[in-house]
Amino acid sequence: MGMMSMLVGEASNLVAYAFAPAVLVTPLGALSIIISAVLAHFMLKEKLHKMGILGCISCIVGSLVIVVHAPQEQSPNSVEEIWELAKQPAFLIYTAAAIVIVLALVLFFEPQYGQKNIVVYLGICSLMGSLTVVSIKAVGIAIKLTFEGISQVAYPQTWFFFSCAIICTVTQLNYLNKALDTFNTAVVSPIYYVMFTTLTIVASAIMFKDWSHQNISSIASELCGFITILSGTILLHTTREQETEDEIPAAGLISWYIWKDSTESLLMNVKDDYFVTLDCSAYMTDICSIANAANV
Repeated sequence: MGMMSMLVGEASNLVAYAFAPAVLVTPLGALSIIISAVLAHFMLKEKLHKMGILGCISCIVGSLVIVVHAPQEQSPNSVEEIWELAKQPAFLIYTAAAIVIVLALVLFFEPQYGQKNIVVYLGICSLMGSLTVVSIKAVGIAIKLTFEGISQVAYPQTWFFFSCAIICTVTQLNYLNKALDTFNTAVVSPIYYVMFTTLTIVASAIMFKDWSHQNISSIASELCGFITILSGTILLHTTREQETEDEIPAAGLISWYIWKDSTESLLMNVKDDYFVTLDCSAYMTDICSIANAANV
């Protein structure tokens, strides 16, 4: 059931990218964090304190601001138009820079700093994730046009974007799993969300020119909403991390009492909250002999 739900969610995400700009779709992913926190509170009995509730409210407010001021989708009429957008000098520079940085992180920085610095793994994930989103958006538009009767299957650009989406997704998930295996999830999630969302918005704005038809006030409002979502996400994860640490019991002391008399007399003299008795038996011969020799 859980895996099926995830598949349905990812398919819906693909459809969303086909009909709406990434500037709108990607930040709204923070709503899944809110739903997870609320369901965990009621179903898993995890505590959601005041700061966590404030983080959820911040995410909702930021999402509403982005939805109100989101740009209108400029949907291309064919994959060839998307290919022309991908060949823009600005986007080619961004893609080349992202690939060079990823190769540098994988070949030089990961062997030395991958286990120590969380930015190495998450930098690879976020850069590849931004290319994943623009590729998936291109594939989503191609699928939408195909269902509308304008087949895009014969275009080689469709399969190029599909191949890029597969390669980037596999690389992204691989290094995200490495980050989750190495570092605390409560630390990985907010940092990854911030880096991935920021780079995705930048890549989409460069390629699809999401902000080219908007005024300064609308762009500023979207940025404020995005910052509000980031603040709420970080606050929510920080609160959950502190709650997890509070649930870990503090290390205690173990005291040993070697008692010759009856167990009842020992319980009368020892005032420990947790007490376990071990009676002398064949397995305790050595300890009992020591106790008798010491006359305790």
